[in-house]
Formats: sequence, C-alpha cells, structure tokens
Amino acid sequence: MGIFKKILKIIGIIIFIAVSVPIIALGYFNLPVKNANDGAKLGMTFSSKYAASIGLDWKANFIAMLDDLKIKKIRIPVYWDQVEAKEGVYDFSDVDWQLNEARQRNSEIILAVGQKTPRWPECNVPDWAKENDDVRKKNLIKFVEATVKRYKGDPVIKYWQIENEPFLPFGICPAPDASLLDSEIAVVRAIDNTRKIIVTDSGELSLWIKAASRADVFGTTMYRTIWKKGIGYYEYPIGPRFFQFKSLLIKLFAHQDNAIVIELQAEPWISGATTDNSLDEQFKSMNPTQLKSNVDYAEKVGFPQIYLWGVEWWYWLKEKQNHPELWDTARELYRNRQ
Repeated sequence: MGIFKKILKIIGIIIFIAVSVPIIALGYFNLPVKNANDGAKLGMTFSSKYAASIGLDWKANFIAMLDDLKIKKIRIPVYWDQVEAKEGVYDFSDVDWQLNEARQRNSEIILAVGQKTPRWPECNVPDWAKENDDVRKKNLIKFVEATVKRYKGDPVIKYWQIENEPFLPFGICPAPDASLLDSEIAVVRAIDNTRKIIVTDSGELSLWIKAASRADVFGTTMYRTIWKKGIGYYEYPIGPRFFQFKSLLIKLFAHQDNAIVIELQAEPWISGATTDNSLDEQFKSMNPTQLKSNVDYAEKVGFPQIYLWGVEWWYWLKEKQNHPELWDTARELYRNRQ
C-alpha cells in the first residue's frame, strides 16, 4: 500500500504540473504590455495572383497601393508555376513590371522565392515538375538560382525570402524538407552574399527555432481571429508577451536577434473563399476597428517591422463593393510609417 500511495502522489504531482504550468504561462502571456513600438515600420505583402483571382486589375491594385496608400516596404512572391509554366522557359515579365514600378518610387522589396510562397494553395509547383520528387527538387533549385541571378543587381531588392513557412505542414504542398530548404539557402548565398535572407514560420503554431536558426532575419506570421470548422470564429487567447517569449527562445537556441512580423492579419479568416461570402460575414473577422487593433497588438510585441496582409481585399472592397473603409483606414495607418 505504501508503494501504491507513492505512485498516486507522483501521479498527482504530474497532473498538477501539467495543469498549472499552461495556466501560469497563459496568464503571463496575457499580462498587459505598457510600452509599444509605435515607430515600427509598416509594410505589405502583394500577390498579383490573388488579386487577379478575385477579379481585380492587379496592376491597378499595385499602383494604387504605391501611390494612394504610399506603401514602400513590399513583399512580392515569385510564383514558380507562372514564371516557369514550361520547363526551362522563364517568363519574369510580371515580376519585372512590379519591381520597375516599385523602383521608380524608391520602394524596398522582399522577394519571396521557392515552391511555397504567400497565398493559397501555398505551394505553386508547375504541373510538369510534379512528375516525381527528383524532378521537382532538381528544378526548384534551378528556378531559385535563375531568379536570384536575374535580380541580384537590382537595388530595389532589400531581402531574399526563401520559401514561406517551410516547416509548417499547411496548404497543397509536399512534406516539409529541411535538406531541400538548406540547399536553396546555400544556392542563394553562393550567388549573392550582400543581402540578408529571411526565413519565416507560423506565429501561433511553431517554436520558430528551426526557421530562425537558418535565417539572417526571422519572420513570424501573426493572426488574431480565425475560423475553424466545428468551432466557428476563434480568437487566439494570447497577448503580445507570447511572441516576446518566443523571441527570447530564438535568441537563446537559434542565436537569432533579428525578428520581424512578416504577415499580420489584415483581412478576414473565413470559411471558404473570402469574396464568395457576404460582406457581413467578411466583416466579422476584419473591419477598420479590428485592423487598428491588430496593428496595435503587433506594435506591442516590439519588432521593428510589421508587414500586413490584405491589400488586395481592401482594394476589392473599395473598387467592387463601394466599401472604402478598410482602404481609408490603412491610408491613415501607413502615413509616415515607412
């Protein structure tokens, strides 16, 4: 009986720790943050593919972002399936156009390269490269090499981003492959050792260490309100200290002191395609008040740069739905924040 009581005592201690530690951590993560980095620079991800998919003139959207919103820090994905629709034949004309317009306005570009780049379906592998893994991997390296060689002399490019959340199993994608990622990074460094490389990871679903240890600059996503099947709308119950804690982890275990917000939610997370839903449904998870709140949240984390996500949707609301409220709010947010 004595041994049995000891076992029960040990089990009780384990249960107590298992319950109390998450509660204490959650309490700490939600402690108020008094100081905010309201001088953080604001940027934007722009996807020509997504803008076109929701019926926009993507070039007009891009120009409006530059000239009306005055956004100068821009992340541009290079979509492999568009650039190399036929094996060995590269068409960079859409990327060239964006970089040329950005260059004329003294912008600063993060060029995101790889098989997994921003926007659904996440991975953009050409059909011909899906023949088998060896074909895909070999030609991915060639695509990355061709892209970096083409643009390494362009002063408008500030950073290379290699893959997008490469360790997060999300989207219509091959399984995460650290070795392949390392090969891509090595190719980029061999071609251009003058620019820093960004590697990104999920803000809420990852510890960041694998991505941050490979990066010159680590980029985290940051989502506040999402929709999950069986639950509906759900707000992550974590405050800015959650991200500060994870920043400490990568300083300790990845020797990474440079972190930015690469993707801050500024559009709805919704069931199905955003623009196929009613406006009332879209505004449940993103509206002017929520947009300002999300930027305020990100500022409290303290990172020096915050790239938002949603300018195509803002433009769609303004041009197609006669709802300029998000666009107008963004104009005020970006004023003097470049």
